[in-house]
Amino acid sequence: MAKEAPHVSVEDALQATAAFYRKSLWTNADSYVEIWMEKDALAGVILPVTSMYDVPLMVARGYASLSFLYSAAEAISELVVPTYIYHLGDFDPSGVNAGEKIEETLRELAPDAEIAFERIAVTPEQIADWDLPTRPTKASDTRSKNFGEISVELDAIEPNQLRELVQGVIERHLPPEQFKILKAAEESERDIITRLVAKIARKRLR
Repeated sequence: MAKEAPHVSVEDALQATAAFYRKSLWTNADSYVEIWMEKDALAGVILPVTSMYDVPLMVARGYASLSFLYSAAEAISELVVPTYIYHLGDFDPSGVNAGEKIEETLRELAPDAEIAFERIAVTPEQIADWDLPTRPTKASDTRSKNFGEISVELDAIEPNQLRELVQGVIERHLPPEQFKILKAAEESERDIITRLVAKIARKRLR
């Protein structure tokens, strides 16, 4: 892991703090939210939303490893509020089953945690309502029996629709008004740090 470059002065350190200063939106929230997705290639599409709302984005790459799920379950087990997990994946036998396995394993590894798991994409309703492009379900997939004839890639959903979908489920737990208040406070406190930097710089010039 690369080491962070040292700061050359107090002003430099404070400027860096001001640039990346964020308030925790969830400190007093009555729930914990995670977004899980099957494909890391699409992580960049929704990362701006999850980052803005300080929500973890978990990329499982299909069937998540046991060690990855164990770490996630361990963190969930330590929470005192309910956990809400929203999953995005392909609508095909493996994609749907992968989400089911994630839910099943997390519940097994964190039996005392209160977990609500919801698949938010791709769903049959979205396929119909958004007229998503389909492909034949692969007969070679061992899970294809009784699944249906069509499958849909997560990539078929427009990026803006994906972002709106993710934002919508996050805002179920964080009212927009609370978000506005906290972002205003964040901006105010960032401004205080910036003015402190300027004050120190002026003193150095005297």
